Amino acid sequence: MNMEGHNQLHHMLDMTQNTSESDIARIRDDDFDSATKSGSDNHEGASGDDQDQRPKKKRYHRHTQHQIQEMESFFKECPHPDDKQRKELSRELGLEPLQIKFWFQNKRTQMKTQHERHENTHLRTDNEKLRADNMRYRDALSNSSCPNCGGPTAIGEMSFDEHHLRLENARLREEIDRISAIAAKYVGKPVVNYPLLSPPVPPPRPLELGVGNFGGQPGIGGEMYGAGDLLRSISAPTEADKPMIIELAVAAMEELVKMAQMGEPLWMTNQLDGTSTLHEDEYFRTFPRGIGPRPTGFKCEASRETAVVIMNHINLVELVMDVDQWSTVFSGIVSRAMTLEVLSTGVAGNYNGALQVMTAEFQVPSPLVPTRESYYVRYCKQLSDGTWAVVDVSLDSLRPSPAVRCRRRPSGCLIQEMPNGYSKVTWVEHVEVDDRGVHNLYRQLVSSGHAFGAKRWVATLDRQCERLASAMATNIPSGDVGVITNQEGRKSMLKLAERMVISFCAGVSASTAHTWTTLSGTGADDVRVMTRKSIDDPGRPPGIVLSAATSFWLPVSPKRVFDFLRDENYRNEWDILSNGGVVQEMAHIANGRDTGNCVSLLRVNSANSSQSNMLILQESCNDPTASFVIYAPVDIVAMNLVLNGGDPDYVALLPSGFAILPDGTSDLGGGAIGEADSGGSLLTVAFQILVDSVPTAKLSLGSVATVNNLIACTVERIKASLSPENA
Repeated sequence: MNMEGHNQLHHMLDMTQNTSESDIARIRDDDFDSATKSGSDNHEGASGDDQDQRPKKKRYHRHTQHQIQEMESFFKECPHPDDKQRKELSRELGLEPLQIKFWFQNKRTQMKTQHERHENTHLRTDNEKLRADNMRYRDALSNSSCPNCGGPTAIGEMSFDEHHLRLENARLREEIDRISAIAAKYVGKPVVNYPLLSPPVPPPRPLELGVGNFGGQPGIGGEMYGAGDLLRSISAPTEADKPMIIELAVAAMEELVKMAQMGEPLWMTNQLDGTSTLHEDEYFRTFPRGIGPRPTGFKCEASRETAVVIMNHINLVELVMDVDQWSTVFSGIVSRAMTLEVLSTGVAGNYNGALQVMTAEFQVPSPLVPTRESYYVRYCKQLSDGTWAVVDVSLDSLRPSPAVRCRRRPSGCLIQEMPNGYSKVTWVEHVEVDDRGVHNLYRQLVSSGHAFGAKRWVATLDRQCERLASAMATNIPSGDVGVITNQEGRKSMLKLAERMVISFCAGVSASTAHTWTTLSGTGADDVRVMTRKSIDDPGRPPGIVLSAATSFWLPVSPKRVFDFLRDENYRNEWDILSNGGVVQEMAHIANGRDTGNCVSLLRVNSANSSQSNMLILQESCNDPTASFVIYAPVDIVAMNLVLNGGDPDYVALLPSGFAILPDGTSDLGGGAIGEADSGGSLLTVAFQILVDSVPTAKLSLGSVATVNNLIACTVERIKASLSPENA
């Protein structure tokens, strides 16, 4: 853009302080129209003499038709290009990056204005319709006659039905006006008086998902998958509930923003580890409204955490607001989630003002910690250019139930745009919970707030953003042996590993969707088992699947446990099924800055030459709050297809593995989990074994005993290898 055009733009921005909103939209439309005209218009109808005689006017730089077409085409795919994309466009079109930026800003403004004009037209049409109805009723009333006397009807003699309809009409109008006023105040525009349409409600998330891409898609659950009592009993909100839900969401957004930004005395900072603790008395003084007093027997858990993650702020907002993406990325914390009703999809083509009524079940990867079920509204709002907030708040007051053991006070995240496609995320978790069902082994971790707290959410998000960035990477160094450089092969293998991790996490917790049976009298740590039938699911082998899991404490740091279990060189020390064979890594994909975060393809060279060689797909992931080593035997032919970019959804998997958590005796202020090498570890071991390929077969006690012995033997081997004497 030339200097004159640049100065004129600044003049326009200065004028906005004294200009109405409609004037601003008109000015920006005119700016966009002039900026998108063909460059040939610069010279139309003006000779050199005419130009000399006329006073010189300031003009915009006019783009060529080719430039406009290219930018229009790019806008359809990506209305919010980042710095890198703007620079690429500027090189291709011979424009400055700043010109590209202003063109896209103007284009977005024009689209928003057109959208609002369209909605205003609808409102005008509805208004005319109501006015016509009103005139018709007046005419009918003035011309009506009494059936008894033939004279004009008195108002008092109005029919009962008409009187009832008028009262109902007045009540509905009051409700619409009230919702419109609230939405206009907080969302930034009136609510259109359309009937509230609900999208098709997705099925409840099953225990084992076949998530086939990074966006997350629900897979096929078998007959053994059910919903918990609380989640199953919850239905979508009634029309009468909706005004209350809107008010609650708006107040919760206000509270979340303050909770994310305020310091002392609301949040007290620990000078030793930098953690923040909520001052409860100050909280109730600052936010007296809330969702009511804490229920008897419930404890408060409140935490706040901030991090910078490698994801664009717009994509991050979409990730949080899309229930499938959200539950996929946070599969280690969210065992099941679904949207019951969408009250608002937002305005101007994005999630600003979006309102969703949801249910979710939150977990710790162990059968010893009860899951937390929640019924809440999620509200998204754009606070300023480049800053968004998403808040959850419980709706339990609408559905009182003695089964409720967890209430979400305003919780969520503040998302701020950072340079180079990064975002700063401030996460607040504030819940009241009845945690009396937690096993003593995990009580310290849960009561410390680290099991379900903000640090765990942020650490998981940071790790998953790195994983997604790795999946999209194109500049893969090809020097290392075993590194997969084929882009399609990388994506397919990461997709398969993602489904494996989700399946493991969803099947290892104490979810109310399934029931564990405890085996007693084994002499080892309690082993919990359950059976599931797999039918017509290409992502799992058909038949009876026996799952077994146990959790126990180890007197060594989580970091040491993780390094031991993920290293293929130590695998034959604990893996009974490898039968003493040598394990080699054939291929791997690094998916994070920590060397332990990777997906590997392992080959077990059996000591018995008569046995066929076996392949194992393994993903190991590590963050400051938890780490996982998850693996599954895979078919050689199927993996060859995947490595060549084939569809991974048809590869049958039965994941087994380990979830490693700190025991809660040391802080988590460092980088990777247990970096300080202090405190003990809580290790959950889980196996899935196909005990019969016929889904209708009966489970034998011998199968249960075999799996029980397998898991007990594995636990003993791990304890022996990691005992302090062998350190």
